[in-house]
Amino acid sequence: MDMITIPAVNITPILPEIFLSVLAMALLLINVFSPNSQKSYLGYISFIGVIATGVLVGAGWGGHIESFGGSVVLDNFATFFKMIFLVSAGLAILISDQYMEREGCNHGELYPLILFTVVGMMLMAAGTDLMTIFLGLEVMSVSLYVLAGFNRANVKSNEAGLKYFLLGAFSTGFLLYGMALTYGATGTTRIAKIAVAVGQMSLPSSNIMLVAGMLLMLTGFAFKVAAAPFHMWTPDVYEGAPTPMTAFMSAGPKAAGFAAALRIFLVALPTLQVEWSQVLWVLAVLTMTVGNITALRQDNIKRMLAYSSIAHAGYCLVGFAAGNSTGTAGILFYMLSYAFMNIGAFAIIILVSKKGETNGNVQDFAGLGVKHPLLAAAMTVFLFSLAGVPPTAGFIGKFYLFSGAVQQGYIWLAIIGVLNSAASVYYYLRVMVFMYMKDATEEFDWVRVTAPMALCVVISVLGTLVPGIVPSLILQFAQQAIKLI
Repeated sequence: MDMITIPAVNITPILPEIFLSVLAMALLLINVFSPNSQKSYLGYISFIGVIATGVLVGAGWGGHIESFGGSVVLDNFATFFKMIFLVSAGLAILISDQYMEREGCNHGELYPLILFTVVGMMLMAAGTDLMTIFLGLEVMSVSLYVLAGFNRANVKSNEAGLKYFLLGAFSTGFLLYGMALTYGATGTTRIAKIAVAVGQMSLPSSNIMLVAGMLLMLTGFAFKVAAAPFHMWTPDVYEGAPTPMTAFMSAGPKAAGFAAALRIFLVALPTLQVEWSQVLWVLAVLTMTVGNITALRQDNIKRMLAYSSIAHAGYCLVGFAAGNSTGTAGILFYMLSYAFMNIGAFAIIILVSKKGETNGNVQDFAGLGVKHPLLAAAMTVFLFSLAGVPPTAGFIGKFYLFSGAVQQGYIWLAIIGVLNSAASVYYYLRVMVFMYMKDATEEFDWVRVTAPMALCVVISVLGTLVPGIVPSLILQFAQQAIKLI
């Protein structure tokens, strides 16, 4: 009788994902046996787990290990993005406890859901097979649907969860159909093999099935990163979701969408770069313009930052359209910087907000610079970085994104990007005007800065200023990360 042999599988590429999954399941069990009034320690355990996972991820830097038949890979590209996801999750965990306790929805399953979301994002970054990427996308998305509607007693949060579910299901349909057509045109779902199959075609752009698959996948990813005109309900979701989850969703999942899209389009479909670059050119212009123009008219600060987030996706699409090393490295640098500055801004919003977020307008920041100068100073740093003012990480990130477009010959795209960035200064400065130049209508006596919240703000300020002053610290890693994709 022939012996059945089980092939050896190297689990090193997914070791961080396994660790986080086990930790999340353990937290679910611990939550069952813990008193309802004591959930804070679950957040502390989660934060420590995120740091431990970061050590595991960092240990893989410089390696290149493929596993599961080439479906996942451990490389610098995946490692860099995994660190972005962990930074986003860690900061979101730090700002969650105080907010959730104040809103009366500090349920223990919050932290396992955040960790499961990170697992999905990691699989998207490490996936070298369309099915692996889709699996990671679904793990991430299902967790995010619950997180968006986590405040069950709040009607807006319920609406956000439902809208995010419908938007996610719609975008997933486009993405999966595109993957199916790409498989039909090439006979494989492995990204490297797709590149070989497309390279052997005499004229790939004339293959209708392949081009249709490419466009549908591009549409699916455009939904995931909230690119116009596919942003639709994204501002509603960001406004209605609990603020810590809004902060998390604006940074982590957006980076995951770019990670998967970059690997697919730069590795599998480089021969069609002329075609998909033209589409991305138009998407970038639309996304930047729609996001910034609409943000100019917003009074609700969460909604303003939601449209701002759409505009920032447009800036990254400028680097994506360029498709060269400068633009691609700029995307990696910008996604990490954006996690610090955007989550930091949301942390200040949480501190200033009252229970029920009844004071969520820009005008409610009036006098903050006098009453709480340190919080106002931190908010100023984040807003300057979002606007792209030196010497912040936001300025350096935009510089490399637009430089990539210029190097590729997309001069007008870079000019439009600079003009959009200049227009965004208005609504960021508007918040600062209220903080420093308007008389306070409140005493802000409800503001309470806990140790986790203070740690988040300090980390975010450092993560915003240090890469802006010494950009080579991060940029050299970003440049190394794109060499192997």
